Amino acid sequence: MKTGPSAPRRRFPIRRGSQTVSFVLFLVLLLYVAWPYAERFSARVLADKERVPAELFLVLDPLASLAAAVAGRCVGVFLLWTMAILALSLLVPRVFCSHICPLGTTIDLGDWALGRRLTRLRVRPRGPWVHAKYYVLAAVLVAAAFGVTLAGHVAAIPVATRGFVFILGPAQLAALKHASMVRPVAWNYWLSIALFLCIPALALLGRRFWCRTLCPTGALFSLAGRLRLRERRVKDSCIRCGKCVAACPFDAVRPDDFATRHAECAFCPDCARACPVDAIEFVWRRRGTARETAADSKTSEVLTDGPPLSRRALLGASAAGALAAAGLRAMPRRRLLRPPGSVAEDRFLRLCVRCGLCLKACPGPVLHPAGVEAGLDALWTPVAVPSWAGCHQDCNFCGQVCPTGAIRPLPIEVKRATHMGLAVVNPTTCLPHSGQRDCQLCHDECRAAGYNAIEMREIRLAAAEVPEGVLSPAEAEEAGRILAPFVNRDACVGCGLCEYRCHTVWVKQHRTLAASAIAVVPENEDRPG
Repeated sequence: MKTGPSAPRRRFPIRRGSQTVSFVLFLVLLLYVAWPYAERFSARVLADKERVPAELFLVLDPLASLAAAVAGRCVGVFLLWTMAILALSLLVPRVFCSHICPLGTTIDLGDWALGRRLTRLRVRPRGPWVHAKYYVLAAVLVAAAFGVTLAGHVAAIPVATRGFVFILGPAQLAALKHASMVRPVAWNYWLSIALFLCIPALALLGRRFWCRTLCPTGALFSLAGRLRLRERRVKDSCIRCGKCVAACPFDAVRPDDFATRHAECAFCPDCARACPVDAIEFVWRRRGTARETAADSKTSEVLTDGPPLSRRALLGASAAGALAAAGLRAMPRRRLLRPPGSVAEDRFLRLCVRCGLCLKACPGPVLHPAGVEAGLDALWTPVAVPSWAGCHQDCNFCGQVCPTGAIRPLPIEVKRATHMGLAVVNPTTCLPHSGQRDCQLCHDECRAAGYNAIEMREIRLAAAEVPEGVLSPAEAEEAGRILAPFVNRDACVGCGLCEYRCHTVWVKQHRTLAASAIAVVPENEDRPG
């Protein structure tokens, strides 16, 4: 091995090790902890595995938490995690971006697979797009101030979580349970997956292109970096070889004097590993040498290095966020059947960050991602589909993994008594009500679950034309009576087990009905504001 100034010293790759541990933990939380099945199902299936909260990475995303808090006009425990990660970023600026973020690791994998091999599309690092992340951040925060959460569409961890849930979730369910349990894959699935895959594909334009130019979560960390306590410094022993510029994935090293763009520096520290003379150090912020002071005077402000931040563009982005919020709130909305424990619909849409983790933790699965049938702002939010599966009486997993409180973490006893909807019998298609045959599947399912909200009552059927003498008066009387199901509104919690049973037997298996004769509708709900 070469020695001397031309050969950099080898150091343990701390960043790669941290990225690997974080990415593996992210997948373990997603695929193991949030896996809702067990040999013996109980309310403890999730809690017994949750040594670390399944939603850990989501609450660590400061933009998702901040936008939900602003839009929802609330202060939750999840903000404590936001404060903790921002406090850590004062000591190690943008450490989340370089060492923890699973989306960043996915981007690095995309760069390894695509960016290094296909370089023809690469653009110059400091183009007019370099400040786009601040414009996106402004739009998201202004929209949140107007009561609409856009962070779930662009913030790093919600995008990554939803992408992996939509890609790996169906594959895991088909492999470990049965392919018939996989939700129907509609256009909203493909849209989310396409948006997710576009992010690592941006490596074709340059290393960490998303992180450097578009990520609003990274922009928030860059702004927090103005209060940094530690920073990168270049010593006078620098030989100006330029290896640090080539090594930096965040374009945080100025190519003219090798000083630091502090808004971009993520403390990787790839530049220090590449330096052949150990001229780069990460130290406490202080007044440095004359050279450092002169360099810092050029880069002391977060937003002034490189192409100037356009105030007009910033105002335009803010106006776009306000208009988007106004437009989304003005769109007509259709009521959807939400998970048990959901807060009132308007507040639910403000708090939900569309991460999809509740979809992953839901057995059945009962919860599906919404399309735009209830309004564009409901896209990717969880909606219960009882015809696909009923909400199990021993399951409260969706509330346990929700990072923002859009679905409240109800104790199992409270969850069993919480109304998420109301089962309604269609008398024109129900087999007993229409006089076609005896059936009490919905009653038996409800009773087995312990709700006892459906009772069988005797009804009289319309008399049919019967030739005289075929039936005796007693037989005719008996033939005109049948037991039919009736729902007790006060006892029904809207779990949908009855609808699932009716749909499975009479729609899917026997094909007697076109749709379930008993269906849960979003009425009689317990949804506090």
